[in-house]
Amino acid sequence: FFFFFFCSPPPPPPRHSNRWAWTYRIAPSVVHSAKNGFKLNDANKLWVTPPFSHPTPPDQFRWDPLPSPNKPTDFIDGMVPIVGPGPPAAQAGGSCLVYSINKSMSETGRYFYSGDSDMLFIPHKGRLLIKTEMGDIDLEPLEIAVVPRGIKFQVNLPEGEGTNAAGYVCENFGAHFVIPDLGPIGSSTGLANPRHFLAPEAKYEEKKGPFELVCKFQGNLWHGEIPKSPLDVVAWYGNYTPYKYDLRLFNCINTVTFDHPDPSIYTVLTSPSAVPGLANIDFVIFPPRWVAMENSFRPPWYHKNIMSEWMGLIHGSYDAKPQGFVPGGSSLHNCMTPHGPDAQAFEKAMTEDTTKPERYKNTMAFMLESALAWAPSQFALKGGLMQPDYMKCWDGINSHFDKNNAPPTDLSKHYPFEFNPKGR
Repeated sequence: FFFFFFCSPPPPPPRHSNRWAWTYRIAPSVVHSAKNGFKLNDANKLWVTPPFSHPTPPDQFRWDPLPSPNKPTDFIDGMVPIVGPGPPAAQAGGSCLVYSINKSMSETGRYFYSGDSDMLFIPHKGRLLIKTEMGDIDLEPLEIAVVPRGIKFQVNLPEGEGTNAAGYVCENFGAHFVIPDLGPIGSSTGLANPRHFLAPEAKYEEKKGPFELVCKFQGNLWHGEIPKSPLDVVAWYGNYTPYKYDLRLFNCINTVTFDHPDPSIYTVLTSPSAVPGLANIDFVIFPPRWVAMENSFRPPWYHKNIMSEWMGLIHGSYDAKPQGFVPGGSSLHNCMTPHGPDAQAFEKAMTEDTTKPERYKNTMAFMLESALAWAPSQFALKGGLMQPDYMKCWDGINSHFDKNNAPPTDLSKHYPFEFNPKGR
């Protein structure tokens, strides 16, 4: 066996944050380098990397799903960036992409790795078989997977599955994703539990090429010929590894009294920045759950804030946007750009009986939010997916303000518990 050591960040980091893996290979990793050097690969001219040269408008945006390809398209050719601050050289920010594919990379003889980012996979249609150096990850909608930078892999469509798969990918240029600290939630099973994150079992292939190795490095796609498969790891150990997580196992924490909690309470993974409490990227979900707050506006409030929010929909519908926001689509509300529920969701919230809890079903939306502004790509602005009438979703919101309606004096009617301020 030949031994190979992955390490990130460079040693010596604090022990609790050290990521590493020791692999036992059939051939040394250097054998999997490009035989005649890497050359720029312009086969997918849409897969560009931020920062973009055009200005970023401060508007609200929403996009339709990427259509199914009309020709054979594998994962590398099927990737299209929608937003991203970048650049990868700064080791901060990221890029949010969508993919739609109908061909396995095994059919095109390709392998891939990113020297720029950890890659978060969020499928919404069709299963993926992600073959990595550490083993296989079988991924279906409502599950996510992360492949760390530098790990070689291949994205395939499982045999017997349909002819098309689609979803979202986040390239994380910053610190590795981690599960957030629980703070006052305590050492419970709240949010995402570490034991539910699954790493692959070693599974090697001993195949002779030639094959094509595609690499994302410093914002460019490179490719070169390699003589054999790089997925030749017979055994491994460590914590620098691909992994998957089932979003249906997320344990929601929610209010049982009043008001709407900040969506950060639904954070699955976070990429920290150098500023404590300010994320490079948060991956947040809005899963099925019970909503029970009384005398409150239950949907997300109308707001603008320092974080920039790119949203997608994996399954069903989103409670704050029941119309126009569909699985595979996405929306963008950047830093200090106001947004909130559409007119239909607003009217429902203003008339519903909040003394009765409601179960949100048939839904799984997500948000990738960043302290850096998400810049729309040229394709996002000009590629035909943008919904030009998105702003109309707020038409018809009627004012309920009445200057003659004085604030309540008996607060006991507005709280779900005994309230006696005079007796304090």
